[in-house]
Amino acid sequence: MSLPTLLIPGLNCSATLFRHQIPLMWRFGAVMVCDHRGADSIAGLAELILVQAPPRFALAGLSMGGFIAFEIMRRCPERVTHLALLSTSARPEVPGGPGAALRAERIAMARSGRFAELPPLHYANNVHPSRQADDALRATHRGMTEEVGPEGYINQQTANMNRVDSRPVLATIQCPTLVLVGDSDRLSPPDHAAEMQAGIRGSTLVVLPECGHLSTLERPEAVGEAMLAWRGRAA
Repeated sequence: MSLPTLLIPGLNCSATLFRHQIPLMWRFGAVMVCDHRGADSIAGLAELILVQAPPRFALAGLSMGGFIAFEIMRRCPERVTHLALLSTSARPEVPGGPGAALRAERIAMARSGRFAELPPLHYANNVHPSRQADDALRATHRGMTEEVGPEGYINQQTANMNRVDSRPVLATIQCPTLVLVGDSDRLSPPDHAAEMQAGIRGSTLVVLPECGHLSTLERPEAVGEAMLAWRGRAA
């Protein structure tokens, strides 16, 4: 039976993030890349996505997209046939921690007209060391940031800063679940992925070698292979 796939990008990322995986997911039905710019809370973004979503769907989220996917699982797990958690974490932001302070600093930059300075700051931590000088990937990353825009970026950073702990949700997830991470992911490290996989009964963990946070762009073939196997599992 044909079932659609919903893809939720990460912070300051657009549909381009999944450009290699969209044709593969098309084999299983329609593909929808969700717009995650229109609210400043994870709950608000999940609500906007669910209003437009079909009755049942496979769901994949990368990084921030995973945070939103967890909120969807809290609200309506019966609508999700398959779940893929890519380069993400179930942990909350630590109030007053260095992550929250950095988000506040970058929100201030976007509000003060310095949005164009942000892509290089993100890129440095987003990719494997071997890709720091990859001009094509760097250009793709900057292009996605421009597509998100300052207002969307501020909403996303605010939402991420206030996200809740999703670890209590893990044990409630019953659909086929893929947990995927790069071995050199600095933002959502492999131990966070292992924590999710251990908490979700029957889930599959894939750790990609020589890969950072932007797994779908850094290792597109390997991610595609893992997602094909994931969608091929019976719901």
